[in-house]
Amino acid sequence: MGVKQAIKSLDAFPRAEEHLLQKTRSGALVSVIGLGIMATLFLHELTYYLHTYTVHQMSVDLTRGQTLPIHINVTFPSLACDVLSVDAIDMSGKHEVDLDTNIWKVRSYSFLLKNISDAKLRLNSHGQIIGTEYLSDLVEKEHSHNHDDKDHNHDPEQKLHSHGFDEDAENLIKKVKQALTDGEGCRVYGVLDVQRVAGNFHISVHGLNIMVAQMIFEGAKHVNVSHIIHDLSFGPKYPGIHNPLDGTVRILHESSGIFKYYIKIVPTEYRYISKEVLPTNQFSVTEYFSPMNDFDRSWPAVYFLYDLSPITVTIKEEKRSFLHFITRLCAVLGGTFAVTGMLDRWMFRIIEAVTKPSASSMR
Repeated sequence: MGVKQAIKSLDAFPRAEEHLLQKTRSGALVSVIGLGIMATLFLHELTYYLHTYTVHQMSVDLTRGQTLPIHINVTFPSLACDVLSVDAIDMSGKHEVDLDTNIWKVRSYSFLLKNISDAKLRLNSHGQIIGTEYLSDLVEKEHSHNHDDKDHNHDPEQKLHSHGFDEDAENLIKKVKQALTDGEGCRVYGVLDVQRVAGNFHISVHGLNIMVAQMIFEGAKHVNVSHIIHDLSFGPKYPGIHNPLDGTVRILHESSGIFKYYIKIVPTEYRYISKEVLPTNQFSVTEYFSPMNDFDRSWPAVYFLYDLSPITVTIKEEKRSFLHFITRLCAVLGGTFAVTGMLDRWMFRIIEAVTKPSASSMR
C-alpha cells in the first residue's frame, strides 16, 4: 500500500470528485470558443507542415564550357519582319548577324496557334490583332496585288531604278512600305544559344543596306522601335521565379531612339524535393533610352546587354520534420487550452462576485 500511495502522490493531474465539479454557461461558451480556435490552429499547422519551403545558398560559380540559352518573345507593332534582324556579339569576339537558327519571325499575317496550318493573324500599330486571313485568301489577294502593282506602279519602279537598286531591293522596298502603311507588326521569338560570357544581342534594322533603309524609312528618326516584351528569360522557369522584363511595353508615338537593357544574370540551381536539379538563371535589369536627333549616324534598335555574376544561387525545396510538426502542435493546442482555462476562471469569479451581493440584498 505504501508504494501505491507514493505513486499516487506523483500524479500531476489530480481529479476532483464529481459532486464537487460545477458546470456553468460561461464555461460552456469559453469551451466552444476554445475548441474552435484549436481546430483552426490545427488546420493551419497541418497545412504549414505539408507545404515545402525553400532554402537559398550562395557559392562561387564553377560552371565551364556551357552555353547560355536566351528565350525571347518580343513584338514590334510598327516594324515589318522583312526589315528586322537579330544580331548577337560576345566578349569572345563571336559576332552573328541576322540569326535564323531557332529564331522565328511571325509576320503581320502570321500563323495562328489554334489553326496553324490554315490561318494567319494581322496586327495593328499597337500590337493588337485586327483580323485574320486564310492562306487561300491570302494567296489570291497577293496574286491580285501583284497584278495591280504591274498596272499602276510604273512611276515608283522608275524612281527606284533611278537609284540603282536591283529587282530584289525594289520589291523589298515596295513590300515594306506597304506593310508600314497598313500598320502591320512582327513578333520575334525563339531561343538563342550563346557563349557563357558577357555580350549583347539586339533587334534592329541593321541587316538592311543603308540605302535601302533610307528609301524605306526616309531617315533614322522614322524607324519606330516600339516593342512589347512578352517573355525574356535565360533558362527554364522554376516555381516562384520572376523575370522583370516580362510584360514590358514601350510604345513610341512621335520620336524614336535606342533602347538599352542592362542585364545582370545570376546562375541558379533549383533542387526539387524529389532531388531533381534544374539549372537555370535569374536576372536583374536596368533600362536606358537614348532619343534620336538629327546628327545621329546610328539607327534605332533594342539592345539587351548582359553580364554574368560569379556567384551562383542554389534554391532547395525542403520539408519540415514530423517532430517539428508535433512540437508546434502541442505548443499551440496546449497554449490555447491554458488561456481558455484562465478566461473561464476569471469569468466565473467575476460572475460570482457580481451575483453574491445581489443575493445577499434579497435576503
